[in-house]
Amino acid sequence: MSHPLLTTDLRDQEEAQALAGPRDRHFRLLRDRLGVEIVIRGLTLKVSGVDAKRALELLEELLKELRKGVQLQTDEVEHRLTDALGGEKDNSERSTSGRLTRLQGFRLRTDGQRRYLEMLDKHDLTFAIGPAGTGKTFLAVLKAVQELKAGKIHRIVLCRPAVEAGESLGFLPGDFQAKVNPYMRPLYDALYTVLDFETVKKYQEREVIEVAPLAYMRGRTLQDAFVILDEAQNTTKAQMKMFLTRMGERSQIVVTGDVTQVDLPKGVTSGLVHAEAILKNVKEIGFTRLTTADIVRHSLVAKVIKAYEGGATRKGR
Repeated sequence: MSHPLLTTDLRDQEEAQALAGPRDRHFRLLRDRLGVEIVIRGLTLKVSGVDAKRALELLEELLKELRKGVQLQTDEVEHRLTDALGGEKDNSERSTSGRLTRLQGFRLRTDGQRRYLEMLDKHDLTFAIGPAGTGKTFLAVLKAVQELKAGKIHRIVLCRPAVEAGESLGFLPGDFQAKVNPYMRPLYDALYTVLDFETVKKYQEREVIEVAPLAYMRGRTLQDAFVILDEAQNTTKAQMKMFLTRMGERSQIVVTGDVTQVDLPKGVTSGLVHAEAILKNVKEIGFTRLTTADIVRHSLVAKVIKAYEGGATRKGR
């Protein structure tokens, strides 16, 4: 019995390589799990086998992500494949049990992430504290875009403290804005994963989306806005107080940070550490702690963080 041969066109070799993954890792996943053959001839992607239709549908979903500027990670490909094999037929954000499973079409991968999003639903001010790679900022941006599309807020404000991590701003070329742009880049990366470049540009021109250093927040009142402070472990106590008191009517604030990666001068208390200590008993404020179990980057990231934690413990830190 012959199996169907399905095809789709690719734009260029760069797109073909990104879709295949490093050393064809993405294609190998689909071959192993779905029993299909995947080849690229010129700029034509060819899929054959019993499950060719399901494989091509998944590959076309991944192509859409690539064309939005998203960098495909093998872990994400594997999660999407698991979803496909599990028979998910829609993009509903909650399971039949009412458990949150997705946000804006992106799959929530851990219980910690689900608790985090549920905390955002319940509180106007939420602190998300945890290691790198747990999706703290990305999920907050997803939630902000969801609220914007629903008309619940009128703008999104993303900010970071421009604190040097062992490098000097003074040696970077350009004016002050050019010097701080590299610090804002992770926030743009999160936006471009959710919205296409032109939409982000249009929103910025209309001041619907603002990306700025924390220093630009002083003296302002932010109303009808979803405000995210990223890398909050690098704020001082005074900066954190200044930021939290910018909150206006019909606004929501999310503060994210990793208290194990503080780049402040020695002897300066992190504003995030201080805020958690003095605000944790205010019932209207949400605190969520993410751990290495919630890391969704490359699997080695969790192992690296655990190794560093273990080394610090052995030194009696």
